[in-house]
Amino acid sequence: MMKHFLLSFLISTGFSLGQEWQDYYHFEKISPPPGVDKQVGGVTLLRDGKVACCFNSGEVQLYSPESQSWSLFAQGLSLPLGILEDDDGSLVVTQWAELTRLRDADQDGVADEYETLCNDFGITGNYHEFLYGPARDSKGNYYISLNLASNGAGIQEKIRGPWKEIGLDRASHLGGDWKKIKGKAGRMYSRVPYRGCVLKITPSGQSSVYAYGFRSPNGIHVDSQDRLWVTDNQGDWRGTSPLYHVTEGGFYGHPASLVWKEGWTRDPLKISAEELEKMRTPAAALFPQGELANSPTQPIDTIDPSLFGLPKGELLIGDMNQKNLIRFLPEEVAGTLQGTLIPFLESDTLGIGNHRFTFDQSGSLWIGKTHMKWAGAEGLLKVSWNKKVPFLATGVSLLKDGFEISFNRPLKEAPVLKISRHTYSYHANYGSPKVDLRDVEVLQHALSEDGTRLRIELPEIVERRLYTLQFSGASDLEGKGLMGDILRYHVVKKRE
Repeated sequence: MMKHFLLSFLISTGFSLGQEWQDYYHFEKISPPPGVDKQVGGVTLLRDGKVACCFNSGEVQLYSPESQSWSLFAQGLSLPLGILEDDDGSLVVTQWAELTRLRDADQDGVADEYETLCNDFGITGNYHEFLYGPARDSKGNYYISLNLASNGAGIQEKIRGPWKEIGLDRASHLGGDWKKIKGKAGRMYSRVPYRGCVLKITPSGQSSVYAYGFRSPNGIHVDSQDRLWVTDNQGDWRGTSPLYHVTEGGFYGHPASLVWKEGWTRDPLKISAEELEKMRTPAAALFPQGELANSPTQPIDTIDPSLFGLPKGELLIGDMNQKNLIRFLPEEVAGTLQGTLIPFLESDTLGIGNHRFTFDQSGSLWIGKTHMKWAGAEGLLKVSWNKKVPFLATGVSLLKDGFEISFNRPLKEAPVLKISRHTYSYHANYGSPKVDLRDVEVLQHALSEDGTRLRIELPEIVERRLYTLQFSGASDLEGKGLMGDILRYHVVKKRE
């Protein structure tokens, strides 16, 4: 799910002129209910205005902002890591072994029906087999993502589901020295259905594999246009953490789950990176490891700008290790979704461990935090906008020869720009350093007449490169600094 490592040095992201996010947003810690593990696996706003949280100790608790009190709705769940409210008022929760519907049939405020919606996937007892989601589309279909197992540990004698013995015999697995044979599994492996996959589940509970190729897909979200987004974590076959736009039948890079494709017979460890590269769908965005994110979490749609101060049509994304949220500005180029990542709300007050998100009716953002004994935090945080609009980049458009950046207020003058580009190796190794890192010459950059658009001309645009655009001294007419002055655009396709 998340990786254990030292926290990286945090790069300053937009406070060079002394601005503070606290001038624009108010942070309020919510006291958790007594007797629970304070780690929040999921959080969602209910139609009655209450906020539902599932906690790692297995409870679903409802928080009333009006009375500032908690009430127990359900208990006895196994590591619930996501929650949403369905159209009938029931709550749908992911837990370790299943997707579960919780109903309050007698309307006394406590769930009395626990219904299994889907358990059509395998479990070996490996500690890394997390279950994430649910996300839901406009037709009522649910989407869940299944973590791979880690060869840092083996499996239990009793498992659920069939064992796929491609390159890894289960009998020798159980009877032998795991440290000696674990290399046959790969660093992260899928030997029971459908580890490393995204599953689609109909409202009646029928499941199917929707997409393959994931490692630790802790963030899954269906946006307002019914587009499915998934974040994954850096590791084997992940040079750095990605954000994927996921479409049905796609393969997203980690080969372990390919064993569950119909008719598949090959050992995924014996397929070359070159062959896999031809199969995989590239990421819509890349999070430079240790700079912008380490273990990205849930994406969520931005809302009406009059409520939270951000443009609608973006995604907000969390991370376990960095003291910021991240804006994603999507753009479609040549039929491919790609776009820009911009740091947001970098603050010690925000802190780390930002795991799950929901907006309430007034526009406040509720953040559930977790750490899972790795990097992170715990508890519930409420972030409210102070109705003062920060100076922001609101759009990044790829041109044939550069970029055009839009701002919500005029720039005082054209800023100093530093642009670089790089990529990452696609290989079985754990992570990757930056590859082909080079500075990019800025031929010219000019402001529009009204000062709200900056056009940047470059010698060329190279596909499959992450462009980092760093502003120095960017301010509006009143001298207020740009909030988020490092923009990272992943060019999957260039304009012709």
